[in-house]
Amino acid sequence: MAQMGFYFDQTACIGCKTCQIACRDKNALYKTGEIFRTVDTVEVGQYPSVRYYSVSVSCNHCAMPACVANCPSGAMYKDEETGVVLHDDDMCIGCETCVSACPYSEPVYMEDEGIVSKCDSCYALRAKGESPACVAACPMRALDFGDLEELKAKYGNDLVSDVNGLPDSSQTTPSLLISPRDIAVQ
Repeated sequence: MAQMGFYFDQTACIGCKTCQIACRDKNALYKTGEIFRTVDTVEVGQYPSVRYYSVSVSCNHCAMPACVANCPSGAMYKDEETGVVLHDDDMCIGCETCVSACPYSEPVYMEDEGIVSKCDSCYALRAKGESPACVAACPMRALDFGDLEELKAKYGNDLVSDVNGLPDSSQTTPSLLISPRDIAVQ
């Protein structure tokens, strides 16, 4: 099985949240709290030497996803062909166990529907040969999506999955490759 995931160039990200807005628009997420991709600002240092950087995160389509391992109905599952973590709305019982289990807080309870939903890496767009909405929208080209081995070959060997502001990658082995800012590395 291939493992697909996201690449994030933290050195290029300006924190504009265009990726976040594109995701919200593509998924019609207009209620407060319904969001599949977040862009957070992380501060480091102490006055007068304070610095900050941005972290853009959605579902990391983890190799060992806690949401899948803890879903009692089987609604959360890994696509066998791509390794992407998907959600079957018809099987979801709305218990929010996956929400609690994910260290990245990525599955979202959709109150009006009574079920959980999440980033599917724009599965339908990718099936048509397009990029995920967040990737296509980024004005700085700080995001990419694809097979992890191909992303490593394309972006180099200095990629990490652990930066300040994110949970320790050993918890779930996220399919997230980051070109980190020097101040962000744990």
